[in-house]
Amino acid sequence: MAVNSVTGPGSNAAQVSNTSGATLASNFETFLSLLTTQLRNQSPLDPLDTNQFTQQLVQFAGVEQQLKTNDTLSALLLSSQTAQAGAALNLVGREVTAFGQTSQLSDGKATWNLDSPKAGVTATITIRDSTGALVYTGKKDLKSGDQDFVWDGKRTDGTKAPEGLYTISVDAKDAAGNAVEVTSEVAGVVEGVDLSTGEAILLIGDIRVPLGQLKSVKALKA
Repeated sequence: MAVNSVTGPGSNAAQVSNTSGATLASNFETFLSLLTTQLRNQSPLDPLDTNQFTQQLVQFAGVEQQLKTNDTLSALLLSSQTAQAGAALNLVGREVTAFGQTSQLSDGKATWNLDSPKAGVTATITIRDSTGALVYTGKKDLKSGDQDFVWDGKRTDGTKAPEGLYTISVDAKDAAGNAVEVTSEVAGVVEGVDLSTGEAILLIGDIRVPLGQLKSVKALKA
């Protein structure tokens, strides 16, 4: 089980914000020093335009506020990523079901769960390999609710497809010819978690499932 450490964009944003804040503070100190010098040496008969100073002060204040907002957002993002990572790691070794179209052909079969909102639905099943090439197409009658679709790994022409990842698509219609939305799901035991992208990805064999696609979790039977 390979679990990557949490290194998301939040830490980089914090570093940039800290650097920008230091630069702003330095520029602001320089601005105040110049302002003080100009005010001390201005001519009483031709005083400096205070509107310009006021505008510059407002600009400094606006930039400072934006940097503070960025710091807050970075902290919230890091907190969210940490919580997500903890939730994902707790799923390792558990059986999960998730919304998805990609399943793994292994030992002569690949399984998807299809959820139909009604009975009497005829579905055209299309399966493609990892390159997008058409491998199998066929029809299946669906009942209402969840049901498994098990592909035996044979192409439409009857030849055997190699093991690997395959993606399903379902075009379903009822008896009246109206389109019916059928969702597909995959299931398996979580073997690891990939956190390298900043998003928790559950690893089910070679299948990669975003944590947000999770539908249900079960404890393995002893």
